[in-house]
Amino acid sequence: MNKTITTQRLRPAVPIDDQDEREVKEIIRRVKGGDQRAFAELVDRYRNQVAALAYKMLGDYDEAADVTQNVFVKTSQNIWRYDESKRFYTWLYRITVNASIDYMRKHKRHRHEPLENVRDTVENFRDNPESNFQTSQLRAYINAATERLNGKQKSAFVLRDLEGCQIDDVANIMDMPEATVRWYLHRARQKIKKDLLRRCPGLLIALGIK
Repeated sequence: MNKTITTQRLRPAVPIDDQDEREVKEIIRRVKGGDQRAFAELVDRYRNQVAALAYKMLGDYDEAADVTQNVFVKTSQNIWRYDESKRFYTWLYRITVNASIDYMRKHKRHRHEPLENVRDTVENFRDNPESNFQTSQLRAYINAATERLNGKQKSAFVLRDLEGCQIDDVANIMDMPEATVRWYLHRARQKIKKDLLRRCPGLLIALGIK
């Protein structure tokens, strides 16, 4: 049975249930009140998520660590600007995405290593060792194709298809209309598909993907 090239939707890396939001908002109020311990709590709560997103953007652990540190410096300096009517993680992710893009621009290069945690893009092959090997090969091609996306396309693709964020949250993070996000996401997927069809057509046929 033919399958269309797609990416598996993931749950958001950061919990966004009401209880979590209330807890975060209370921590932020304490931070705004000058409680340094509260800011340490905020960092502990989001450090892993920020580092993971930075790594997906940059593909290098050391660079992601540098960006993560910079993100929390910016967060500390600008926390008073945060609008508590919005989800905090979208505000923090926006800072992270922008910091990652700024880093790439500063160093005038794109990410030079493949993403390590790319999810399966093809379902129903997990029980077949040969198909698992082929799927791993396909992920490697997708990683390489992702490297060739521009900053905004990559941001939309990583946030939506790798992080599993909803479109409205991606729009908030990227600070642009949902329609614009959908356009960048469409272009990213289109480029990746074109790249795969050019580089590994036989692999796609073997996996029954069109």
